[in-house]
Amino acid sequence: MNPRVTTLFDRGGRDYDALVAANPGYHRDLHRSARRLRIPGDGHGLHLLDLGCGTGASTRALHRALPAATITAVDGSARMLARAREKPWPTTVRFVHADAHDLPDAGVHGPFDGILAAYLLRNLPDPDAGLRLLHDLLRPGAPLAVHDYSLPRRRADRLLWHAVCWSVIIPAGRWVTGDTALYRYLWRSALDFDSPPELTARMRRTGFTGVRVEPMSGWQRTLTHTFLGRRPVA
Repeated sequence: MNPRVTTLFDRGGRDYDALVAANPGYHRDLHRSARRLRIPGDGHGLHLLDLGCGTGASTRALHRALPAATITAVDGSARMLARAREKPWPTTVRFVHADAHDLPDAGVHGPFDGILAAYLLRNLPDPDAGLRLLHDLLRPGAPLAVHDYSLPRRRADRLLWHAVCWSVIIPAGRWVTGDTALYRYLWRSALDFDSPPELTARMRRTGFTGVRVEPMSGWQRTLTHTFLGRRPVA
């Protein structure tokens, strides 16, 4: 992750949970993306990766969906990770502080039986390199779920994103933290990121098969998505 972006998350880590709690769909949608991995059973005997775990909301979603799985949760922000570690977890969940591209040095090795990457790819300086990393960390045939904002190129959807950010997200960030830098970055990064067709095409170019996109519901239907794919078996 870009060091400047990591610094923004470190600064916002203390109050991040309070802000996302104000979004009634935030935790529901993460759980939806975890279930969309479509891993049968309860995950017994499987090792999953939550890359970009933040304060642990995506880790909780993955654990709820597959409660018997072993989960390695990784994040590059020490402050966000500290908040995640403060919460109660079973012994099957471990947290690792590492940048996405330094996983071997941090003792994180594949192959994994499934990966959830929530709000990660958009924050990487090279999304193609990030997807190649995710591809190589999966065992053959295993699924990836990328959960993120991805705005269509339609003017109406972009106006909706502007309205949500400048009337809700950024003012809430100022009220809770006194600092809007992280939330202004969120606004701009989503505008600059891939549209759904662009991201699915990027995943296919990286070598994922069965690539598809599934939307959320409510006002986020056209703004937040799960992008799904698998590492080929051969």
